Amino acid sequence: MSASLNITSAVVDPALLDLPWNLPLDSWPDDAIVTLPKGISRHLVRFVHLSGYVVAIKETTEEMARREYDMLRTLQRLDAPCVEPVAVITGRASDDGAELMPVLVTRHLRFSLPYRALYSQTLRPSTATRLVDALAVLLVRLHLAGFFWGDVSLSNTLFRRDAGAFAAYLVDAETGQLYEGGLSNGQRENDLEIARVNIAGELLDLEAGGRLDENIDAIDVSNGIVEAYRSLWSELTGWEAFDQTERWRITQRVERLNDLGFDIEELAITTAGDSTQVRIKPKVVDAGHHSRRLLRLTGIDAGENQARRLLNDLDSYAAASYPGSDVDEEQVAHEWLSRVFEPVIRAIPRELRGKLEEPEVFHQLLEHRWYLSQNESRAISLAEALSSYIDSVLRHRRDEATVIAPVTESIGVPTLDTAAMPVIDDADSDAPGSWRDKI
Repeated sequence: MSASLNITSAVVDPALLDLPWNLPLDSWPDDAIVTLPKGISRHLVRFVHLSGYVVAIKETTEEMARREYDMLRTLQRLDAPCVEPVAVITGRASDDGAELMPVLVTRHLRFSLPYRALYSQTLRPSTATRLVDALAVLLVRLHLAGFFWGDVSLSNTLFRRDAGAFAAYLVDAETGQLYEGGLSNGQRENDLEIARVNIAGELLDLEAGGRLDENIDAIDVSNGIVEAYRSLWSELTGWEAFDQTERWRITQRVERLNDLGFDIEELAITTAGDSTQVRIKPKVVDAGHHSRRLLRLTGIDAGENQARRLLNDLDSYAAASYPGSDVDEEQVAHEWLSRVFEPVIRAIPRELRGKLEEPEVFHQLLEHRWYLSQNESRAISLAEALSSYIDSVLRHRRDEATVIAPVTESIGVPTLDTAAMPVIDDADSDAPGSWRDKI
């Protein structure tokens, strides 16, 4: 390792020093590399073991590495959905003194998949819509924070399951720019047009490779992000007018925004002279209303839709356990956690715990119990449903914590070894949970 090596890191991890920085990234030994699916990238990217977790290492210029590192750290402070920056490594040199490219190190987002892994399976058009919806939510959240992406695409996004829907996370921020005063309509529309064109190109590429369901129209799907984005943006930021006698609509607007997963900081309420009309406009804080409530009550860190589903079960538990009484919310949450959620998680066999995130397992268990009850026309206990779910569903899934199938890198468009890819179970793609169902 060259003595001139310079590490700028957001985490204190001495194991960074043990990686073979004196070798070009494409020459690193197999025992250091983790075989995970990757999206298309203009840079060389490798996944590597580091202190019990996995990091993504990208070769780039020093200027771009530092810029993206700083941008990702800023986005994290703003609670934007993005990968976690770990370090920038510069001053790399081979044993013979040849200069090697600087790298950006980010933490791999567990249980996530690039779009090419998802689309390598034959997914239904409804699932394609949910992926685009997830990307639209991500873009809205970034724009609310004043972030202009500049390279919106499926390739620069990772997707995680979120209780029947997907949650999207920004991976590549090297073209992004943060504006403290917020974005203009022109900047937002520019990002939206970039997203539409890029998504169309990516899906047409999959179509040409025979990896897109024949019922999916690439152009229609790409146009869908425009519709999804504008619908959600209007709901979150638009003015609403109503008669002064309908003041209940103020509360209704707040509750509707909470149902969409957003908290609000304040409301702007105006009246026009002698007019009986009231106009309100919310100032949205950020997404994560339900996930923050669940984390506060139980300590469970879950996706927004997962949190919504778990809170619904918690509320049902409270209603059944304390009918007609006003019981402390935190007390009920503690009981539900110790008597319902944790026993379920402990009952999952150790060898199956890498299949899905714990909140996703619990969500799917509740879905499974509902279907069993419908099919058998009787109430199914959680314990009975759990046994059936483990044996008939969970045991037959591939692990989503680490997917054993690298992208086959060759000249031209990368391809995936789909025979080794995880089975992407699309059975829940029509389940409620998408924000579209709540507008």
